[in-house]
Amino acid sequence: MATQAPAKSPYDRLGGIDTLRRITDRFYDLMDADPAYAELRAMHAPDLAPMRESLPGFLSGWSGGPRDWFEAHPGKCMMSMHKPFPITRETATQWADCMSRAIADVSPEDSEIAAGLSEVLGQMAKGMART
Repeated sequence: MATQAPAKSPYDRLGGIDTLRRITDRFYDLMDADPAYAELRAMHAPDLAPMRESLPGFLSGWSGGPRDWFEAHPGKCMMSMHKPFPITRETATQWADCMSRAIADVSPEDSEIAAGLSEVLGQMAKGMART
């Protein structure tokens, strides 16, 4: 009787932490340079380095990889971390569009899981809009 290999996690299918770092770097590069994301960029600190460091860790644990970010931030999630910010439908849409572009630009090998990541993160961002 043949045994079936365990299913790969979204983290593994995306390409692990290296791919998540490339997506994060592209996301913040786009947000920092493209005027289409000016309102979103204005909501962030001048130095994006801490967020560039943090987001891949969150995405890692969230997608089935190492959960170091969650262990370092017990009880936290994206909703609670962003509660203090005045997120509008416009800035949420800018975030979702910027992340979608970043994922497309990095083009993970597994296009199915990349499209799913883009869709789910976009829905999450838009769910944070309060006005």
